[in-house]
Amino acid sequence: MAITENVLDQMSRRFAVVLPHLDERQRRLVLATEARLLGHGGVRAVARVAGVSETTVRTGVFELEAGEQPLSGRRVRRPGGGRKRIEDTDPAVVAALLALVEPDERGDPMSPLRWTTKSLRHLAEKLTRQGHPVSPSTVRRLLRAAGFSLQANSKTLEGKQHPDRDTQFRYLNEQVIEHRKAGEPVISVDTKKEMLGQLPNPGREWRPKGDPVQVEDHSFFTGPQGETAIPYGVYDLTADAGWVNVGVDHDTSAFAVASIRRWWQARGQADYPRATRLLVTADAGGSNSYRYRSWKAELATLAADTGLAITVCHFPPGTSKWNKIEHRLFSQITMNWRGRPLTSHEVVVNTITATRTRSGLRVEAHLDTQNYPVGVAVSKARIDTLPITSHPVRGKWNYTVHPARSDGAVDSSGAVDTAVVPDRAATLVLLAHPRLTGMSTAEMDTLAAQLAPAQAARREQRRYQQRGGPRRHAPGAHGRTLLSPRDRVLVTVVHLRQICSQRVLADMLEVNPRTIGEAVTDVRQLLHEQNITIEPTTLRFTQAEQITAYAHSGQYDDGRPSLPWALSDPALTGMSRADLAALVEQVSVRQAAAVERRRHQQRGRQRLPGTRAGVFPQKITSGERVLAAVLHHRKVATGRVLADLFGVSHRTIGTAFLDVRPILDEDGIHLPPAPVKFRTTEQLLASLTPADETATPTG
Repeated sequence: MAITENVLDQMSRRFAVVLPHLDERQRRLVLATEARLLGHGGVRAVARVAGVSETTVRTGVFELEAGEQPLSGRRVRRPGGGRKRIEDTDPAVVAALLALVEPDERGDPMSPLRWTTKSLRHLAEKLTRQGHPVSPSTVRRLLRAAGFSLQANSKTLEGKQHPDRDTQFRYLNEQVIEHRKAGEPVISVDTKKEMLGQLPNPGREWRPKGDPVQVEDHSFFTGPQGETAIPYGVYDLTADAGWVNVGVDHDTSAFAVASIRRWWQARGQADYPRATRLLVTADAGGSNSYRYRSWKAELATLAADTGLAITVCHFPPGTSKWNKIEHRLFSQITMNWRGRPLTSHEVVVNTITATRTRSGLRVEAHLDTQNYPVGVAVSKARIDTLPITSHPVRGKWNYTVHPARSDGAVDSSGAVDTAVVPDRAATLVLLAHPRLTGMSTAEMDTLAAQLAPAQAARREQRRYQQRGGPRRHAPGAHGRTLLSPRDRVLVTVVHLRQICSQRVLADMLEVNPRTIGEAVTDVRQLLHEQNITIEPTTLRFTQAEQITAYAHSGQYDDGRPSLPWALSDPALTGMSRADLAALVEQVSVRQAAAVERRRHQQRGRQRLPGTRAGVFPQKITSGERVLAAVLHHRKVATGRVLADLFGVSHRTIGTAFLDVRPILDEDGIHLPPAPVKFRTTEQLLASLTPADETATPTG
């Protein structure tokens, strides 16, 4: 029986309504049911109306006639249908894939993908070239089945750990608990450095589509002279509050303590009105390093001003990430300014102030425009006077600065020594004394004025090279050196006169030895270019107190325990003092020449213009070296006894003997051994008569 058009039209309408809501198997069974109801020719008619193949309809008819049960769950096809998995048809593909993603574990250090990105596309391409054709999606499925996932690097390796690392962490935790139970403030401090300008900042923020913030494509275009912001953070562990002092100059110890001072004045003393102690947890390095004397000196001043006993506990080296301020304050600030260029100090301050968290963190930020010059140092003599007590557990990392005067020391009775440390200006006036410089004040001023233009030109040339171009702004107050041009000339003159070493000058002026070295190098070159010679003096000082006493009184006492005149006694040298003087004159010049030849070989070249001879490394004069060699040759005493008498090291005496002995042998001078060899300094001095000990050379 032919199928009428009316039947086909009704069937078409039913299909249009029902089929879109059915899955593959349901559609097949519905179409098969319609075909069975139509009888002969029904398969072809249903296929034409539904727009499917006759095979699909016929498959459904077979399923109905077979009487199969409905599939379990939401399955559309019976299990086992579809194409076989690649690991079933190619069992070696998994091993090949693992060899690519794990070259180290699989013992294949020459894997072709060892040094490239292991992306799904790269892995699929390499597997296909190896005879395992797969797609990137199949690679993803195989990797997940093998227990792989996308992972970033994990910062867990801390390098070589300090042996007292765990002990310090436990002690630090005990200190925090003890101070918090007593109601005393506990703060965590650290500093960062941010470059200012239209520079890229990690992260993203919401903006109109297609309108990102335009920034520099390379942040190093600003160079080392770019403007910076230095946020020094103070995080209150008890109040969950942050204070950030944004500096504009340098990250120095003075700036670090100034930031703590500003926090205490603005918040600390109001939040803890009854506080008598303050606990500071800080990193082991940076401007608050436990090695910096200036950090401890500034803390002593803060303790004296506030009346607080300031205890500092440093985290072990390499563990700064455990500092509370890192993940409770700075991390929140970083998230708040993500994707936003820090174009000015105002942007930095306002962005930090706007930092908030749901846990209640509130942050205050203020701009600090003060100058904090680099190169400031604190002498050991001054640090010894500070009221600092080291803790019994890791005293270098844990110490307390007591609220005593920072310019004096506390004795056993609790009294404070009021000896004031001289300031830098007073020390410069002392060093400018004619006894030390060899010239009057007017002559020193004339010399400084003569070298001033050349100094300015050299400094501007150096800055030009650092900037990589001309100035873009007028010279500002920041970045100025601690020593003025005249001060640089003064310290160079004192040094070239060989009054003392650079380290002594650095201790007296409380600056970094590098500052003195740079000044001496620059000014010495200028003096050489203008044919100005600074004659050395015979004075030799090793301590600042000796220089001060000589400038005030004119009396010279080198403080050395050696007795060259007494040691030249004929009973010790085996010759008269006149013969000894002639021998010294005969040998000392040649000995100095031998030393210079040896140093020339060590340098491998001539001395640079303007450099001086090595007087300070010798410790003793050429004549004293000959005398020491004579006594050593006659075996008057052991080398260590002679070193104690001359105030030098045992190695210096041995070097002097090695330099002088070849000259004595060359001249045929043979000194008989002494009848007695002294084993101690006391025995040798006791053998001298009082007249020998107190006698002084004449003429």
